[in-house]
Amino acid sequence: MRVQVSLREALNDPALLGNALSGDSWATWRALLIAMMGEPLTDVERALFTAVTGRECEPLQRVEEFLGVIGRRGGKDRSASVLATYLAALVDWSHILAPGERPIVLCIGPDERQAKITLRYIEGVFGTSPILAGMVTNKTADTIELGNGIAIESRASNFRRIRGVTAVAVIATEAAFWFDETGSGNSDTEILNAIRPALATTGGPLIIITSPYRRRGEVWNIFKDHFGSDGDPQILVAQGASNILNPTLPQKVIDRAMARDMASAQAEYYAQFRSDLADYVAREAVEDCVDGGVRERPPRGDVSYAAFIDPSGGSNDSMTLAIGHLDDKDHVVIDVLREITAPFDPESAVGEFVTVLRNYGIRKVVGDRYSGAWASQAFEKRAIRYEHSDRSKSDLYVDLLPRLNARTIALLDHSRAVAQICGLERRTARGGRDSIDHGPGGHDDLANVIAGVSSTLGAGISRQMGGGMWITDRWGVPTFVPVDDMRGGPF
Repeated sequence: MRVQVSLREALNDPALLGNALSGDSWATWRALLIAMMGEPLTDVERALFTAVTGRECEPLQRVEEFLGVIGRRGGKDRSASVLATYLAALVDWSHILAPGERPIVLCIGPDERQAKITLRYIEGVFGTSPILAGMVTNKTADTIELGNGIAIESRASNFRRIRGVTAVAVIATEAAFWFDETGSGNSDTEILNAIRPALATTGGPLIIITSPYRRRGEVWNIFKDHFGSDGDPQILVAQGASNILNPTLPQKVIDRAMARDMASAQAEYYAQFRSDLADYVAREAVEDCVDGGVRERPPRGDVSYAAFIDPSGGSNDSMTLAIGHLDDKDHVVIDVLREITAPFDPESAVGEFVTVLRNYGIRKVVGDRYSGAWASQAFEKRAIRYEHSDRSKSDLYVDLLPRLNARTIALLDHSRAVAQICGLERRTARGGRDSIDHGPGGHDDLANVIAGVSSTLGAGISRQMGGGMWITDRWGVPTFVPVDDMRGGPF
């Protein structure tokens, strides 16, 4: 790369980047950006740099990677966009590119929407400079093209979609929240492994900016290995609370968040990795329970099935169904998994599920209480009894865990369901009570019905061991009634 003007000069020139990060509140960010480009700092800047990196001196060479673990509203997207603009517009890369090679600045995020946040900031930076604004030759929803041949693009963090490009810089946002819910292997490790070769030709930097989350994954590993004076000089890591990087953020915003949920606020605003979160189950345990190649098991006349529904109104969440049975060892066997993704018509979804239920001879389902009376009425008018589960979702996951660890449940080969189970998190609340749920922005609709049908079948075993009798209700559904429940009549 051939620097046409230093970053310090560009940040001091109103005709270039001087209006992008102006004012004392951006002082720490300016020091970080200048240091990342290998430029020397003043004594005042060095003190700011040390406070957030744990390193006494700036690297004095352009870094290969930067990880900014920064609290919410700490200015990370805007600052990264200024550096991206500088690398795209004020650095000459032509001497290291092959004829016809089209270099890009690539902005990636957990999804397209978040990736475009950085792109919009970059567009705004160009707009603050009368010189740089004239370099923009074309703009689309996900691309800014410059007259020097460089394009700035936004893409979702999918390792398949970011291969085969030549990048002069990569801005990776919210990398601590790159969850793979599809089971396609699109993990944070695979994404970073796919993107680093795109920078090999140019030697451009990989800039990762994120709020922290769990003490696992690539963000945690980079932070653990390289934060402070013992880190690789070419991998710079900064950690800073929101009000350190952005002194204009009102303290009352942070104080209120701390009062609501201290563990969450410490991560969101003080940039501390959460210690109250743990894995629900090891991936190896879940994968050992999967019957490879089995997508669905056909109905059998000699098997008694149970079903669990996770209903949805059809606007946002999926509606899911699991059907299972107990084998001769009292192991849970999942026979059917169905998911109808939003948006959908709830009545049509119920009709579709009822057809499946009848194929398996099922006339009673259990489901959660989310839908109130709606689900009961929708299934009942189709001659399917709907019972509300007396177990919370978290309790269902507690019931499921021993079966996963003991390998006493046979799961279908359903990558999305496996990913959802593996993505569950155990949270410890302030009072010491644990809960289990999906991570931020995640889903667990399939995991929920698997846990639900497993718990339903397990409860049947417990009731039968306690003694009682089978009674047929008004739907014609046989129900086992324990002895202790028979005094007042079963129905």
